[in-house]
Amino acid sequence: MSVERPASGRRSKNVSSQEPEGWRTGPAWREMNGRAARKRRILGAVGVVAAAAATLAVLRPELVLSRIPGAWDGGKSDAKTASHGTPAPMAPETARPSGAPGSTEGVATPDRPFAGSPAEQYADGAAGIVLPEAQAVGTMSQEQVAAGLKLAKDFLVAANLDPAVIRGERPAAALALLDPYQDDLVTHTNTALGKPDRDHDPVTLFSRFDAKEVRMVGETVKTRGRLTFAEHKDGSVGIHADVTFVYPLAKKAQGSRAVERTIVRRVLDTDLLDPERFRVTPGRLTVRSYDVDIANSACGVHDGFLHPVFDEGRPSGKAPSGPAVDPYDRSRDLDTGRGEGCGTVTRT
Repeated sequence: MSVERPASGRRSKNVSSQEPEGWRTGPAWREMNGRAARKRRILGAVGVVAAAAATLAVLRPELVLSRIPGAWDGGKSDAKTASHGTPAPMAPETARPSGAPGSTEGVATPDRPFAGSPAEQYADGAAGIVLPEAQAVGTMSQEQVAAGLKLAKDFLVAANLDPAVIRGERPAAALALLDPYQDDLVTHTNTALGKPDRDHDPVTLFSRFDAKEVRMVGETVKTRGRLTFAEHKDGSVGIHADVTFVYPLAKKAQGSRAVERTIVRRVLDTDLLDPERFRVTPGRLTVRSYDVDIANSACGVHDGFLHPVFDEGRPSGKAPSGPAVDPYDRSRDLDTGRGEGCGTVTRT
């Protein structure tokens, strides 16, 4: 299978300094892979076909985390045993895997939308985002580290698992978790949501589809990933999240039964900073950088939404270039050095 991958540009911006003398701002945030981290499937059962059409998407959430299916503190789905012929779930990911996982048998259908992919063995919703046991690190207590880990996970849940956000609504709950002192990031994100373009695309942070064109198949997003933390040289704590989200989708048209999957892998680095030393808002997220890799979304479209492509609607044209990438291979680093253009993925 072939998938088109858009350019992988990098951007960085600095947080404005508004603190009194002797105070310090948090780190400048970087959108490491914001320009290109979108891929699109363009091949049928055999040959490579090509390039540039898309579907649209819209979103907005007034979400309450406790009401999200599989919300992080209530997801129980990893404990499920296999039923109806589906394989048993994988054990939670607690360390970097050594290679790509195998796939389950079958082809995606409305009844088994994850069949034929590793995602069928992933956990449901936020249950697949594994938190490590918190410990005191640097200048931060165990309780502060635990709160920082929870905050980072809450943001990932609000940005990628809220049903309203997925169907195209504004990610209000996720935005409410960002520290307003990072005014450059907040401004950039609001611009991306209001007037998306190549340099301001909200899909670099939020998983959004056009509810007028596609719909979720069922209510489950499969997830796999983990959070880690480490001390910085100044005694603050960095929290690193690496999570893959798998969305099963069908066309909005009545009677459409073809199922496709869009795979979104997000890497989010945040910082836990001492409010006695840094100008930060307690209980809000300080973002250092984020990176995203997306499989099966139209190449070169920057309208603020992900655009899954279906076999029966794929366009023809120039074949994509670049090495093939397995979007389920969580052993690899995200390639922040990707050049302009589109590449391929081996499976969705």
